[in-house]
Amino acid sequence: MKVLVTGATGFIGNAVLLKLKEAGHRIVVLTRDPATAPVRVPVHCEFFKWDSSLLQPPKEAFDGVDAVVHLAGENIVGRWTASRKEEIKRSRVLSTHHLVEAFKQLDKKPGVFICASGIGIYGDRQAVELDDSASIGDGFLSELCQAWEAEAMKAEAVGVRTVPLRIGVVLGREGGAFKMMSPAFRLGLGGPLGGGEQWMSWIHVRDLARIVTHVLDQPSLSGPLNAVASQPVQNRTLAKTFGRVLCRPAFLPAPAFALKLLLGEASEVVLGSLKVLPHKLEASGFEFEFPELEKALGDLCQEITHEFRCEMWLPQPREKVFNFFSDSTNLERITPPHLSFQVVRQNTETIREGTRINYRLKLHRVPFGWQSFITDWRPPQRFSDFQVVGPYWMWYHTHEFIEQDGGTLVVDHATYRVPFWVFGEILAACWIRKDLEKIFLYRHDRIRDLLKD
Repeated sequence: MKVLVTGATGFIGNAVLLKLKEAGHRIVVLTRDPATAPVRVPVHCEFFKWDSSLLQPPKEAFDGVDAVVHLAGENIVGRWTASRKEEIKRSRVLSTHHLVEAFKQLDKKPGVFICASGIGIYGDRQAVELDDSASIGDGFLSELCQAWEAEAMKAEAVGVRTVPLRIGVVLGREGGAFKMMSPAFRLGLGGPLGGGEQWMSWIHVRDLARIVTHVLDQPSLSGPLNAVASQPVQNRTLAKTFGRVLCRPAFLPAPAFALKLLLGEASEVVLGSLKVLPHKLEASGFEFEFPELEKALGDLCQEITHEFRCEMWLPQPREKVFNFFSDSTNLERITPPHLSFQVVRQNTETIREGTRINYRLKLHRVPFGWQSFITDWRPPQRFSDFQVVGPYWMWYHTHEFIEQDGGTLVVDHATYRVPFWVFGEILAACWIRKDLEKIFLYRHDRIRDLLKD
């Protein structure tokens, strides 16, 4: 199946792309910035430029597309000023309108349209159990989601099966609520928000990505679908579970009045109560990998690790590409000049299992020494380098080379840990991620130039 995705560069979009690739689907991405998108998504895609709130997407992006997954939208975190509300609404409602208008002009329309929505459509409902057929509520989030879904459901009129996903609080290492809460709980400074009695309907990001592929494969599913785990919890239970998993105290509350002063109307996101149940999803045969909060938090809290993954396709045979990457002298040619990268010493004449390579480089003008140890040496399929000495607490980088479409797909997958524990996470994790994106974008451009013949 060929699937077009919007919002692919976000942390939910990244998880969805990985699951789509795992399921064997081909992927097309609509993005504001196709120049930088290849290092902001984890898989090789076809990219088309689209300003989602201003223009209809290019018609050629839909060639051969069987399904559309629409995840684009401005973040709702932060104070909701009048202008901010308008920006949030425009990014969701108008972008959805443009997509549906594009469907109308296609001779071959996609078979299914999956559009993000939110459980905020139900309003603040205290402890009332809410299935997929529950009545809608009121408030800004409810009005936003109603307008959002109304635009999406217009696709049904042109013959496109439409499924708005009413998504709960998404838990994942690289974004969302978990990333914001984790530092405080790791330091033993976490606790319930407000009175802690409000219900929270959550979902692990991997289960959310699995729901997307499940909907693609279930033609009987249509209309709004609650995309939440089967066991919602009260906020105080969330705090206790977080603390138990991390072996930290979790009793320091964030008073409701303080949250209201800080966030204004947006405080309803954390103080509102929604006990949402995924009856329709479970009836369709979906089984959660993380049905319980403790299991989900246990997975996410194992270590403070990050992943960076990107792919590029080169129109060259695998042996040639592997030989290029396994020559340490090429590292200087593909590293941005501002890093002042230099290979100092290599303990074997050619790279092989067990080779140690010493470099010098500068990160933001600060000089560092780096030593890599080569492991997992399997020419021409793959090799890995492990940081023995360097600026990261841990760095493990795998290079994989896959024959594909008459050329070679290069997969870079780095797992790393930031130094200085939680404090490093707070101060440096986002900055490091942006640095990696810039470095790999430069690498991609240089590699394509050097291997174009």
